[in-house]
Amino acid sequence: MAAPRLQRATQRLFEMSAARGRLSRVYSTSHAFAEVLQLPKKQMTRLVYPLQELEQYLAPDRRSDLHLRIFDPSLENIARADTIFTATARNRIDYLSSAVRLDHAPNFPWPEGHTKKMNFFRVGKYFTLVDMPGYGYRSPKDFVDMVEAYLKERTNLKRTFLLVDSVVGIQKTDNIAIEMCEEFALPYVMVLTKIDKSSKGHLLKQVLQIQKFVNTQTQGCFPQLFPISAVTYSGIHLLRCFIANVTGNLD
Repeated sequence: MAAPRLQRATQRLFEMSAARGRLSRVYSTSHAFAEVLQLPKKQMTRLVYPLQELEQYLAPDRRSDLHLRIFDPSLENIARADTIFTATARNRIDYLSSAVRLDHAPNFPWPEGHTKKMNFFRVGKYFTLVDMPGYGYRSPKDFVDMVEAYLKERTNLKRTFLLVDSVVGIQKTDNIAIEMCEEFALPYVMVLTKIDKSSKGHLLKQVLQIQKFVNTQTQGCFPQLFPISAVTYSGIHLLRCFIANVTGNLD
């Protein structure tokens, strides 16, 4: 994918603003993203492309340190992807089951608390998301039988997403999952959570440190980071679009 400079990305925001009517006619834009399209340009950029907002705090010679636009979808594609994640009568998003091993997938009630099993969620007709248990000291005792076997043997696995707390950065427990993905030669992505918990300065420092780690210490990690907030929803729409893209649903 092309990596245009910020000026081009800003221009696209203006173009999409002028094309809102056409967008709603061509694609069934979700109500949530339709509201995003009505935001002022700066606020929209902050919500949809949080890394671009951090770029303004970097010195010009440091801006190449962040891989901002390896994945650089249009707002039109982001709107398309958002409809995939919007539950409707025709597009059901269902919890399917939990499993502790590949051959053990009974139906359980909706999972509560810290994830101890692999939980499967079907997103319409498009793909299945698997919520895996955490690694490290809180991991279940059968973590190896459960997660490692799944990652090694699942032939239709498209991408693995590692959630890293952006407030504290990469910890020893995170390295367990990183080493596992590298050992199995799995394509994976780092999703930086809780970006609403830090000041811009602290967040930028953590993002640059994690980006340097990805650049120098990994082989299979996607070079672009995905910072998100479950509170402000920053970065969520872009991450959804990336998932839709790697699963072949934006072709």
